[in-house]
Amino acid sequence: MTKTKAIIIGAAGRDFHNFNTYFRDNDLYEVVAFTAAQIPDIDGRKYPAELAGELYPEGIPIYAQDELEDLIKKYDVDECVFAYSDVHYVDLMNLGAMVNAAGANFKLLGLGDTQIKSNKPVISVCATRTGTGKSQTSRKVIETLLEHDLKVVAIRHPMPYGDLVAQKVQRFATVDDLKKHDCTIEEMEEYEPHVVRGNIIYAGVDYGAILEAAENDPDGCDVILWDGGNNDFSFYETDLAITVLDPHRVGHELTYYPGEVSLRTADVSIINKIDSANEEDIAQVEANIKKVNPESLIIKAESTITVDQPEIIEGKRVLVVEDGPTLTHGEMTIGAGTVAAERLGAAEVIDPRPFAVGSLVDTFEKYSHLERVLPAMGYGAQQLKDLEATINASDCDAVIIGTPMDLNRIIDIQKPTTRVYYDLKEVTKPDLEDVLADFVKEHKLTK
Repeated sequence: MTKTKAIIIGAAGRDFHNFNTYFRDNDLYEVVAFTAAQIPDIDGRKYPAELAGELYPEGIPIYAQDELEDLIKKYDVDECVFAYSDVHYVDLMNLGAMVNAAGANFKLLGLGDTQIKSNKPVISVCATRTGTGKSQTSRKVIETLLEHDLKVVAIRHPMPYGDLVAQKVQRFATVDDLKKHDCTIEEMEEYEPHVVRGNIIYAGVDYGAILEAAENDPDGCDVILWDGGNNDFSFYETDLAITVLDPHRVGHELTYYPGEVSLRTADVSIINKIDSANEEDIAQVEANIKKVNPESLIIKAESTITVDQPEIIEGKRVLVVEDGPTLTHGEMTIGAGTVAAERLGAAEVIDPRPFAVGSLVDTFEKYSHLERVLPAMGYGAQQLKDLEATINASDCDAVIIGTPMDLNRIIDIQKPTTRVYYDLKEVTKPDLEDVLADFVKEHKLTK
């Protein structure tokens, strides 16, 4: 039987998972290549033989997505499977049109072929865009379940940008584990808020092996929490699906893939950041939820902000540094640091672009919507050096760190700094405590 030749279009995350769950042991297919987008310096590698299985003793090459059209012709490809997140429908279908025109079918894999069943109850926290407030929602869920004396193990959506074999299964329990696994800024932003609170979090490449390890964690496991990435849907079959929406990007919940999948499968839809959004946008987001998922419970929440040294901000010219993915492919122009600067009376939020160094020059050229905010790019050692040099060269009195992890721990900032923290505060009923109390009762988790 002739095998179907396929390319998986990805960004070092969902693509590897789709391969592992659908293609790895499927002798009806030959995956000839992956392509990579969104994340710098992940093309030019291989998906290693150690992870690819018996059908791929040489591993599978990874190319830049820009080469896709040529690769379809080079390998005589039958099918291209799209497998990454936070993509506008127009961009998605432009890509589909190019694939079709090059002679291949364009395919999206859904929940049935990619989700894995756990032997533990699973709660998922997903979103309609990156930067909506998934992390603070995940923390709230964990903290609430801990009050029920339950052991919660978090599993984070993949971000494997290094040695894929070494990153097959990663367990993070302390800040030292972040260094042990040579984490990028993006990884630390997601893992550090968990481990500093004493929570266990897993991540890596093989999410079947990761799930097995989490279910059998040495500290115990009563509930699995899926902590989603970008606007992707869960890798696991979910018993309680929570999706977070952002009224600052009203309408995106219906125009970005796969965020609408996350919305349509949500048991609970949280409209976050209502304290900094206008009423018309909040109302429109609520109407959009009811349009596509009328059975979903809607919770409205504030993203409350605290600052460890507010005196550093008032009356000062400040540089605001925010979470990189939220600003770049998440397309936000502000974050918690910007909100803190406005609320605490900064004299000016400076434009970092004149001071950008190295790779950050390219970042600002690519993401031209960014003006008075600096994305914390740190996918490798050189980007970290460029970030440090840009911050230190900036003409400002102080730096507001709006990232979820402490940049001072990994770069030398030679200016006064203050960190911004943000938490989820529900303002409507039922709230997460009510929802999770019902979940605990339904799954007979009371001890």
